[in-house]
Amino acid sequence: MELPKALREDVRLLGDLLGETLRRQEGQAIFDLVERVRALSKKARAGSEADFRTLTRVLEQMPVDEAQPVARAFSHFLNLANIAEQHHRIRRRRAYQRDRSATPQIGSFDETFGRLIRAGISPDRLFEAVINLRIELVFTAHPTEVQRRTLMQKYRRIADLLELRDRADLTPPEHDELLDALRLEIAAAWETSEVRQRRPSPIDEARSGMAVFEQALWDAVPQALRALSAALLKHTGRALPPDCSPLTFGSWIGGDRDGNPAVTAEVTYVASLLARWQAASLYLREIDELRLELSMHDGSPELAEAVGGADEPYRALLRGVRDRLQATLRAIEDRLDPSSPHYHSTAPLPLVARSEIAEPLALCRRSLEATGNGLLARGRLLDLQRRAAAFGTTLVRLDLRQDASRHTETLAAITRYLGLGDYAAWSEEERQAFLLRELESRRPLIPDDFPASPEVHEVLDTVRMAAKLPSDSLGAYVISMTQAPSDVLAVELLQKELRVPQPLRAVPLFETMEALARSDEIIRSLLALPWYRQRCGGRQEVMVGYSDSAKDGGRLAASWALYTAQERIACACREAGIELTLFHGRGGSVGRGGGPTYLAIQSQPPGSVDGRLRVTEQGEMVQAKFGLPGLAIRTLELYTTATLAATLTPPAQPDPAWRTRMDRLAERARDAYRAVVYETPRFVEYFRTATPEVELEDLTIASRPARRRAGGGVETLRAIPWVFAWTQTRLMLPSWLGVGDALADAEAEGALDELRAMYAGWPFFRATLDLIEMVLAKADARIAAHYEKVLVPADLTALGRDLRERLTATARAVLRVAERDELLDDNPVLRRSIDVRNPYVDPINLVQVELLRRLRQSEGDERLRRAFLVTVNGIAAGMRNTG
Repeated sequence: MELPKALREDVRLLGDLLGETLRRQEGQAIFDLVERVRALSKKARAGSEADFRTLTRVLEQMPVDEAQPVARAFSHFLNLANIAEQHHRIRRRRAYQRDRSATPQIGSFDETFGRLIRAGISPDRLFEAVINLRIELVFTAHPTEVQRRTLMQKYRRIADLLELRDRADLTPPEHDELLDALRLEIAAAWETSEVRQRRPSPIDEARSGMAVFEQALWDAVPQALRALSAALLKHTGRALPPDCSPLTFGSWIGGDRDGNPAVTAEVTYVASLLARWQAASLYLREIDELRLELSMHDGSPELAEAVGGADEPYRALLRGVRDRLQATLRAIEDRLDPSSPHYHSTAPLPLVARSEIAEPLALCRRSLEATGNGLLARGRLLDLQRRAAAFGTTLVRLDLRQDASRHTETLAAITRYLGLGDYAAWSEEERQAFLLRELESRRPLIPDDFPASPEVHEVLDTVRMAAKLPSDSLGAYVISMTQAPSDVLAVELLQKELRVPQPLRAVPLFETMEALARSDEIIRSLLALPWYRQRCGGRQEVMVGYSDSAKDGGRLAASWALYTAQERIACACREAGIELTLFHGRGGSVGRGGGPTYLAIQSQPPGSVDGRLRVTEQGEMVQAKFGLPGLAIRTLELYTTATLAATLTPPAQPDPAWRTRMDRLAERARDAYRAVVYETPRFVEYFRTATPEVELEDLTIASRPARRRAGGGVETLRAIPWVFAWTQTRLMLPSWLGVGDALADAEAEGALDELRAMYAGWPFFRATLDLIEMVLAKADARIAAHYEKVLVPADLTALGRDLRERLTATARAVLRVAERDELLDDNPVLRRSIDVRNPYVDPINLVQVELLRRLRQSEGDERLRRAFLVTVNGIAAGMRNTG
């Protein structure tokens, strides 16, 4: 299938301009070499093994000075193709919206509201459900976020130029100027190194995280809320209130210290102030524009009284907001400047609370409406009110995240110092009794002169930092590897002892298969404690982790464990009369819970969403979903409509027989997965030789280490690089291993018809298999076999052969259940996207294999290392599943 004409033209144009850049910057010989490789790769993709062998031989024989620009050329093309594809998604959406006769786009506000009303939801109930939605998107940085911020900015400008190129009224000189501007950006991107000179710090990552707000979300949020309001007005007769936003934002960037020693209390302090500085800067720009707009002399008596009868009352009122924003910017800059006398000052900032912006804006609105200027109230002012509702004065609330064992270590150090015994050695009952006693005590527990170790000191400093920041700077305190109620109470006690004025909500994170199985028991025990019941105020947030559970038991078993855990947690909270918010720690790749947003939310257990959702957006997925305003608007729309639909029309409970079958599928898949990954004697050796896992650990692509602790096997490796290493080789093992065994066993039992009924009638099962099918379509056994042939000792190749046979068998089993002949038969757009990219990804893989071979024989050759990182970027761009 060919690309749509407009997309094909964009891709061809960008490819031609890249070719011009290659000839100009690298010379005709390199350009000719790239073209030869491209032609061979396309023939090899058409099924020619001879051309594949020729392609491999050509790339193996290249000196690194040729291999690097060849890999860069294909990597740049893939990034440019991604930009064109993202732009085409926006263009398609605009075409929908221009055509008044077209049916509304699936998942849009208009389509969803109409569908819900046709399903029997009353307009009043729909309106109330929308204004009570609570959706928080939490941005994170991760070890495989390979793309530099500098290049992201250039790619954003290329996307903007493609948008301009769509204008029908471009004059010939304007067209030529636009082409020259594209040439310039592509040349600048080519001359920009993909390789960071040093590992980014968490502060670098925090600055990059803020860029998506300035470049896209600041404009996308009010536009999305305008569309939401218009659809509400159409279907319910009532518009979205100006001070209401179903969407808010959080961040882990600079707050996630779990296993990252670079994230310190100082880092979190700086990251939170940077977010507040960025917010103040953006608001200041809008307030200046609004003051220019609201130049009228006439105002309501209420406004006149507020400004003492000033001649231009709106400008006078907003002048005060402007002045405090300017003062806030200066104060934050002073607090971040070690040479300033106000460095780390704890004095209140000139502007802190959301109300200090929201209330003057609301007064402006009331005055405009009272004086017959309601039209002016529905423009820039309304957008700014909605920004205040969505972003507050911080843009994001920063979560803190720490491993439960670090709190245990801290309390154990305190109890030993005080002669109370060893907290770490106590039973759960003893720990709870101690914690509750201290939580209810008025005397301090921690002496001022307590001699803490550096690790304990950092835990205490983090909580002290939380005590001195404005309360709305921080969100939740997420407790990784929660094993018991005492892990939650420990965080509550530390906050009490270090005098956090408005304690952060303590959020248990269940992320292993074992923890998920016990999660409801832990929540029940916690909610049974009278002190905690009073503390939680009728609300409980629980986080479920998709990455470590999948690494532990495989994707299929983890998906079912997460589904049933959410059911049981929701039941425990309902029984206790507690309002539950589930926080989904989803990654970008399917191996870590990723996948299409709408599909993921719609396949959650019935009753588990209920109008409230928190979810992580990780690594490059932030750019993929929010990097352009048009993409961001659609992503925000899908989050809102999917959450609303899951709340008002949840899927039916699955047939009990299907649950029994799913229990057996999950158990068989988990056993098969663990038999390979954890029980095959030399699997770790195969993994480390067949993939670039070892080399990835040494790259300067993120602040967080790839491992939680030095040494060990798969169990010590973080889930993100575990998935990323297999993605680089195109085997994609974590996303499918065990699935084929489970489905084949069920077929052998005569259950194929039952599996097909589950696929047709159960959204959870269908979504799970569809995501696995997508990964199988992206996998490539031939490429994975080439990594093995070049890099793996001969006595380990039988293991790789078995894995590739399992890959093929899994694809066949999934197709039999889905009743399709070929992978992605029902998704031609995605099938086309993969097919177009493959001939450009393949050469990068083959170059990477050769670079890995040479790296492993060299003594840290820097040229090889830099060339290798170029291939990492390129494969990530081609696979679109980096994290």
